[in-house]
Amino acid sequence: MNDHAAHLDHLRARGLLPAGCRSAFIVGSVARGWDNAVSDLDICLVSDEPWRSGTNGFEPMPLEPAEIATEVIHVDGRRWELKYWLDGQVGQIIDKVSWSRFEDGTPSGQLLTTWEEEFLERLLTCRPLAGEDWVLQQRARIEASAFRAFVLTDCLSNADDCLEDVVGQLASGDVHSAVLSARLAFGHVVDTVLAAHGEFGRSPKWRSRRIREVDPPSLPFDRYWAVETMRTFDPEDPRRWVEEVAGLCKALSMEVEI
Repeated sequence: MNDHAAHLDHLRARGLLPAGCRSAFIVGSVARGWDNAVSDLDICLVSDEPWRSGTNGFEPMPLEPAEIATEVIHVDGRRWELKYWLDGQVGQIIDKVSWSRFEDGTPSGQLLTTWEEEFLERLLTCRPLAGEDWVLQQRARIEASAFRAFVLTDCLSNADDCLEDVVGQLASGDVHSAVLSARLAFGHVVDTVLAAHGEFGRSPKWRSRRIREVDPPSLPFDRYWAVETMRTFDPEDPRRWVEEVAGLCKALSMEVEI
């Protein structure tokens, strides 16, 4: 029995597969092949009717209806987290990142919550268990939307804010704070470079994995890792490191096209 069939059989056996399920797909580290022995298995299930059981919880979402149902089970020692989405809710999220909204100039942070943005990113990288055609349809809608432009604009804006902090902090002699702001700016710029190559996740813990996956010409892994680990940082001359990183951030930002 293949893994896909086994996963679905576990859900059926426990009465956790909704009737009329349009799609079921694994997301997160397991879907990417980045999981380890203690990683959860995250599965999204999509149907037309809300999921209800005697054990389900809820997570609020700024959608209609304003929540998704959740279940947690353990299979062979691994924690499974299930999230039940409605097909209409998925459509609502994708509609939020239309080109018309992007052209209005509304920041993505005012349109999508972190969880909604993560869901769209996970749809693009998921491993379908059932309803692959539905997944492919949603991916096509996301790719035709302004999602990439929204993420790039937001990452660049965040980086610019941090770089402005660097300038002000250095000018006032607050070099230690400038070091922290430079680190934050670099993280946002790395996310920008990755998003420009279609890698939209923004969790810091996976940046090194995403850089290895994308291998962007403008930021080879060794260069990225040297900055991430502050390899050239001199505690006796922190300003030099800050200025080098700020310069790199500006150069990388200039290369990105929205």
